[in-house]
Amino acid sequence: MRRRPESSSTAPDTSAKKSSGTSKTDEEAKLNHGIQIRTAQRSGFTWLTLFAVIVYSSWAVYQYQYENLPVPLTAEQAGKRGFSEVAAMKHVKALTELGPHTIGSDAIELALQYVLAELENIKKTAHWEVDVEVDLFHVNVGATRLDSGMFVDRTIIYSDLDHIVLRMLPKYAPEARENAILVSSHIDTVFSTEGAGDCSSCVSVMLELARGISQWAHGFKNAVIFLFNTGEEEGLSGAHSFITQHPWSTTIRMAIDLEAMGIGGKSAIFQAGPHPLAVETFASVAKYPSGNIIFQDIFSSGVIKSATDFQVYREVAGLSGLDFVYADHGAVYHTKTSGRLAREALSRCKLREQDNDKLKLLKSGSLQHLGENMLAFLLQIATSSHLSKANATVDDIQSGHDTAVYYDILGQYMVIYRQRFANMLHSSVILQSLLIWTTSLIMGGSTAAVSLAFSCLSNILMWIFSISFSVLAAFILPLISSSPLPYLSIPWLVLGLFAAPAFLGALTGQHLGYLVLKRYLSNVYAKRKQLSPAIQADLIKLETERWLFKAGSLQWLVLLVIGTYYKIGSSYLALVWLVPPAFACKLTFTRLPSVHHFS
Repeated sequence: MRRRPESSSTAPDTSAKKSSGTSKTDEEAKLNHGIQIRTAQRSGFTWLTLFAVIVYSSWAVYQYQYENLPVPLTAEQAGKRGFSEVAAMKHVKALTELGPHTIGSDAIELALQYVLAELENIKKTAHWEVDVEVDLFHVNVGATRLDSGMFVDRTIIYSDLDHIVLRMLPKYAPEARENAILVSSHIDTVFSTEGAGDCSSCVSVMLELARGISQWAHGFKNAVIFLFNTGEEEGLSGAHSFITQHPWSTTIRMAIDLEAMGIGGKSAIFQAGPHPLAVETFASVAKYPSGNIIFQDIFSSGVIKSATDFQVYREVAGLSGLDFVYADHGAVYHTKTSGRLAREALSRCKLREQDNDKLKLLKSGSLQHLGENMLAFLLQIATSSHLSKANATVDDIQSGHDTAVYYDILGQYMVIYRQRFANMLHSSVILQSLLIWTTSLIMGGSTAAVSLAFSCLSNILMWIFSISFSVLAAFILPLISSSPLPYLSIPWLVLGLFAAPAFLGALTGQHLGYLVLKRYLSNVYAKRKQLSPAIQADLIKLETERWLFKAGSLQWLVLLVIGTYYKIGSSYLALVWLVPPAFACKLTFTRLPSVHHFS
């Protein structure tokens, strides 16, 4: 087709402008055509379903983790060498029927006589190749002074304490007496309770363990000592008097303490170390492993104002070992059953106040759980030739001996590794993360630096609002509730009373940071005319969310650096939140070159 001649001098200019505009439009169209941003649209029903799945999954995990207890065995089912909860429960009932048995009371004397009689029966029925020694040990006077915990810088004077000590070893291997494992718990209770949980349940487990061990000890390489002490509720005096005055204490190479801060449930490792032999052995043989170093770190920080005999064994005697604790029904721990908190706890557990018997709060399977774990552990460690190497000195404790990081998975498996390996793993992740962050900031320039600053501000606001909302809920709770601590008897109330306000505060703070960051990125993108407004708006939203995600990863990176520097075992939690999202982020955004181009 022939082009028509131009009729005026202005026509070429107009045509050029149109041509230029058309060319520019074509370039934008091509560029916009190459960028596709898909925003997932989810209905309210989808979000509701997802929320229900998360809640149900959390409940299922909790039930399996904490409520899944073994079936109690009778004496016939357990046999002479096994552990029977039914037999152990008879001891709990006999001890709780004595009422509160505090130091100096008639009830404590009756409790000592009961335990002594049971141990004498065990001695009579023990395997003929097992040497069983029972010692009623009286302490005239002594003084306790510890370097940490709730009794730090306090001198506690004690006198007239009675303990019962049982030692088992092979009759034809006298050298076994030079290396012993101590299993300890206390008979005495506080004045307000008969002590079904703290600590008649632990004493009863020890009695049943002693009966079973008496049929196994002829094959041991090390002795096993059971200490039934008194005076624990009076400043850990019982453990201190034994470890400083009893002649057998010099042969002890490892200490196992059984304790309760509630009644029943799963007995978990509360403290371990400093030497990792005990927890490594337990993890390898326990039938129902339960424990997490998070509890140990919390307890060591002083947040929980309590103490156990394990502190004496670790600090005074320089021993390593394990500290087990029952923690269910904490509302009735060290309280009268006629008190308000206890009445509420009993009513929620469908028990009558006139029953006045905390034994009914002891869940079926609780003693079986601890008993089977302890029996398997003692059978393994008592035949070990490495027990003499398990001692830890005070220097080891203060300088950070090569301790163990441990946590269980659903009460079925226990993950455990040395602190030395943890340091290498954490350092590797830290270095790689710093490399990624440095590269990202260099490539992104000033825009990336400012975006990072605003996203970190979002995290700071998130924490401020989250903590503020939870504190506000804590102040309001006593004003609207008849009980100041209702969540002690129903732990799930913590989710509604504190977790929900904290979550709401976190969303509020992060959303404010999101708006600030989004406005900044809008100003940056406004200078770029290549994109259509719709695509530009989507990119701004995507970029804002990406930087908030990065700031969350940076937050966990900071926590990992701090935890690694101070050798905090629970720092592994930062790895859980840091490593998988980092890989996901890298795999996702390396496939979005256009997004990186505009960041």
